[in-house]
Amino acid sequence: MITLALSKGRIFDETLPLLKAAGIEVLEDPETSRKLILPTNQPDVRVVLVRATDVPTYVEHGGADLGVTGKDTLIEHGGQGLYQPLDLQIAKCRMSVAVPADFDYASAVKQGSRLKVATKYTTIARDFFASKGVHVDLIKLYGSMELAPLTGLADAIVDLVSTGKTLKANNLVEVEQIMDISSRLVVNQAALKLKQAAIRPILDAFTTALQKGNPTS
Repeated sequence: MITLALSKGRIFDETLPLLKAAGIEVLEDPETSRKLILPTNQPDVRVVLVRATDVPTYVEHGGADLGVTGKDTLIEHGGQGLYQPLDLQIAKCRMSVAVPADFDYASAVKQGSRLKVATKYTTIARDFFASKGVHVDLIKLYGSMELAPLTGLADAIVDLVSTGKTLKANNLVEVEQIMDISSRLVVNQAALKLKQAAIRPILDAFTTALQKGNPTS
């Protein structure tokens, strides 16, 4: 049995065409099914639904053989025990710094200054500001990041940005882009050796689909 870990939403939806290219079709809709383990048209392949942040952990510890997760999640996780063969070029967005429209960000990030930053992505934020020589007090939040500057909790936020509409609606502006984000295929290193005959065709099909042009675009 090959187990693939996916999270609901954009990553799940954009992975489906790649799975189809590998001859795998998920038989139930995660939005209507209450099941957390979904069957596919291949009797030896199943999909488990987990939180996006848990995908690397499931794959690392063998709860899943393969998974699809964002670059942001992999960086925060550390990527231990994971083989990362493919950037799937799906669920694209960017990691950025945003501040209130009336905040003087340029003055606030002069070398040696100190900044209060709210984020779920503490590793990415810490490394980014350290590279600029800026000291940061990191405040870890798990949602509604835009509230932090509006309530005085933080000077800035580091968060994923897609269209920028949420920032604009909350009178925040994107002041620096840290990195582009897309989703990666990750594979348990032991599974790659022990189940190579089953996993390799999936990897090859994904690779071929990407070479032909992303089927999700």
